[in-house]
Amino acid sequence: MSEGLVHVELTQQQDYQFQIKFGGHVPSLLGDEPPPLGAGLGPSPVQLLAAAVGNCLSDSLLFALRKFKQAPEPLRCEVDAEVGRNAEGRMRVLGLSAKLTLGVAAAELAQLDRVLSSFEAYCTVTQSVAAGIPVQIQVWDSLGQQLK
Repeated sequence: MSEGLVHVELTQQQDYQFQIKFGGHVPSLLGDEPPPLGAGLGPSPVQLLAAAVGNCLSDSLLFALRKFKQAPEPLRCEVDAEVGRNAEGRMRVLGLSAKLTLGVAAAELAQLDRVLSSFEAYCTVTQSVAAGIPVQIQVWDSLGQQLK
């Protein structure tokens, strides 16, 4: 990721539906709240947050492994966002839990311990979000062995 300004544009379509434009050749998408507020016709802001964290973690892990010329593909990432009320009774994202799964067995990857100990620190989105929301991260291999 390069330094600089990232710009997105949101335009209300109706009710809680917003067309989200990223610029350039990136396709836009429709964001929407789930019922009863919205119609659930697109990802909610919480889903977009979870996707951003999962995508960034996956990118960071892939980049770190590829630095050592390793091929962990295909990676998978599942992110759960716990939504609940804070002390003031307002709805908040209380925590995020990410589970990354490598597409190969751990034994097939060199320098894996080194990568697992450092890849999170380079994840721009997750490290930024984690300053305000607890984020738990697990890494598993394709054989079901938990590595982190």
